[in-house]
Amino acid sequence: MPGLEVRSIDYVPLDERHGKLWHLGPLWFMSNAQIATLAVGLIGITAGGNLLWSLVAIVGGTVIGTFFMAFHSAQGPQLGLPQMIQSRPQFGYVGALLVWLFAYVQYAGFNVFNTILAGDALHTTLHGGVKLWVVVVTVVALVIALVGYDVIHRAERILTYTFLVVFGIFTVGVLLNLRYPPGSFDLGGFRWTPFLAQFGVVAGYQISWAIYVSDYSRYLPPDVTVRRTFYWTYFGSALGGVWLMTLGALLAAWAGKGFETIRSIDAAGDTVFSGFGAIVLLFAALGLVSVTALNMYGGSLTLISGIDSFTRVRPTLAVRLVTLGLTAALSLVGALAATSHFLQNFGDFLLLVLYLFIPWTAVNLMDYYVVRRGHYAVAEIFNPRGIYGRWGLHGIVAYLVGFAVMVPFFSVGDLYVGPAARALGGADISLFVGLPVAALLYWLLTRSIDVEAEQRLAEAEAEGLEQAAHEHREP
Repeated sequence: MPGLEVRSIDYVPLDERHGKLWHLGPLWFMSNAQIATLAVGLIGITAGGNLLWSLVAIVGGTVIGTFFMAFHSAQGPQLGLPQMIQSRPQFGYVGALLVWLFAYVQYAGFNVFNTILAGDALHTTLHGGVKLWVVVVTVVALVIALVGYDVIHRAERILTYTFLVVFGIFTVGVLLNLRYPPGSFDLGGFRWTPFLAQFGVVAGYQISWAIYVSDYSRYLPPDVTVRRTFYWTYFGSALGGVWLMTLGALLAAWAGKGFETIRSIDAAGDTVFSGFGAIVLLFAALGLVSVTALNMYGGSLTLISGIDSFTRVRPTLAVRLVTLGLTAALSLVGALAATSHFLQNFGDFLLLVLYLFIPWTAVNLMDYYVVRRGHYAVAEIFNPRGIYGRWGLHGIVAYLVGFAVMVPFFSVGDLYVGPAARALGGADISLFVGLPVAALLYWLLTRSIDVEAEQRLAEAEAEGLEQAAHEHREP
């Protein structure tokens, strides 16, 4: 089947590296510039905050959350590996299953939300029933994910150019035509709880992309610099995120208690001219199809990684097809079975994602940039009896401790409010607790690692790694 990507969790050899670094900008811009992201901007308003401070929280959460996410992007060109398989040096060959399980749940959860939103948007404009369109969106996204890396990049570039026109007009209409309630821009309307709720959800949403980023940079040649890889990823993702989350906050403030994502977008679009709301929704559905494909692609890689922990996997097109099919089926079943209760608690889901991945991102980045400084024996990542071991106790302990110290600071709506968060009036500062604790503890636990010995082993295994990649097998 020519044109379909064969590689999955395996190393990408140097002679297959291709693409332009700037392509990361449109990909991460468009990944964020879709209406699931818009829904993230509602939290501050719905929690009782005013518009001005919700916008400040959105910008602040984006600036900080995207910072960590973008640093993961530079790992792809240097290692030639997808993101989650890189957890083995920190957590071990089997121990990495801990974070892979959480990652797979995240992919599934986002796809349930994305496909329902897309189905609702298409039903509103074209009719036919939400469930029918959920199936259509899932199938189209599956085809895109199956073709793989290059078509995903190309699709996101095309959608970016179209987005700038459609949502540019829509944004101008929202700014000029909508009226906001009194006190929306009152500096004295600051309240800690809604501010930190909005900040935390935004930071969590941006950090949640961390499990994707190397998937879409791993085919780039290794001579691209860490700095430029970081910049293209950071500014693409941050601009898309701030734009759509700001729109979400503006629409929520305008619509008040009557806000419904699809209906409010439709109504706001029609203030530009009659029928423009439908155009916005149709284009928004395309954006949701593309991000659903990203989730299926990443979910497939995570599932293959998990299976490989139990039995060695030969990375072939058949393996990709089966795992993509399973991932799509899971998303479809979840979307068809989901209730409005799931949609109403999307913010809580985002906070849970934040909690689960703060310690992981701290451990992974500390390992890559400080402990091992980008030097890994890639072939050993695929060796169940290799130098990274089956259980990476350093990473597991740092993760669990980092997570544990966050628990008292959790504030998840009506689900759970920890004692520290309760003492702070419901404000959630767990991000600022778990991240430094996990990172510093991992650094302390790994002081004895002989990085130079690992680098010598990597050099000795380099030729065999390239040969194995050309033969489409693990080294």
